[in-house]
Amino acid sequence: MNRPNPKKKPTRSTSAPAAKLHPRNPHQGRYDFAALIAASPELAAFVAKNTYGDDSIDFADPKAVKALNRALLAHFYGIREWDTPEGYLCPPIPGRADYIHTLADLLASKTGDIPRGDAICGLDIGVGANAIYPMLGRASYGWRFVGSDIDAVSLQNAAQIFASNAVLKDGLETRLQTTPKHIFSGIIGPDDYFDFTLCNPPFHASAADAAAGSNRKLRNLGLANKAQLQPKLNFAGQSNELWCEGGEARFIGQMIAESAQFARQVGWFTSLVSKSDNLPQIYRALKRVGAAEVQTLEMAQGQKVSRIVAWRFD
Repeated sequence: MNRPNPKKKPTRSTSAPAAKLHPRNPHQGRYDFAALIAASPELAAFVAKNTYGDDSIDFADPKAVKALNRALLAHFYGIREWDTPEGYLCPPIPGRADYIHTLADLLASKTGDIPRGDAICGLDIGVGANAIYPMLGRASYGWRFVGSDIDAVSLQNAAQIFASNAVLKDGLETRLQTTPKHIFSGIIGPDDYFDFTLCNPPFHASAADAAAGSNRKLRNLGLANKAQLQPKLNFAGQSNELWCEGGEARFIGQMIAESAQFARQVGWFTSLVSKSDNLPQIYRALKRVGAAEVQTLEMAQGQKVSRIVAWRFD
């Protein structure tokens, strides 16, 4: 197994400029709807002028959002066959791409060059039916992935996406987590080595919290009077995608506790952390398990700031 050099530090600043995507993220600025429609003509039916006279879509319409995602994947990544089952998450692609490019910088800290190709393998915890991170990582850098999930339908759909697109060929192996309280246990085998793990953990602590969060998004979209449409909106999702007992902090805490068992089989463990208030608890957990190096890498999309916490063992 190739071991990372613990003395080397990432060359990239840990803070991204406010309101800016990663420099290599292709989703800069406003959507070029003419180019997107050329790549995926079905999008045209959903594009119209908004109140400012600009081309846009109705982001409260799940069909419109899915059509936009298909166009983005086709135009920027050559991924032309993509879909998710009804009721599963339809993720915003620009922010997800930032995670992948930030990970690439973290891996580049070892040699100064971004590693590419099949030799690099990552583990996506909670790959989901959309398979967004493995798709972007495979198309952008040629990496291979193992995707785990507790939902068999998600894994079946993710595998179908990769089987249907030549650019993604041989880029994903799916593994079912049969014990939902476990994260790495039951997924990482004795002969596995992963250059990194990544995860977008369930944010909410309960179904009620998830419903309240969806209502907030409705209000932000100016659709507070359409709360009855909540389950059908683009940000709806299966319960395991949206919440778990204890929320993000507890999920990441379990991930950290299990990571120590697989210290020699993973180069970098990483997780998205949406709520900055969870960071002190996360840092304490990492200290308890003896992480040799911890980094917090900030990302910004518009007014939203999130971060990746990355750790490794000596």
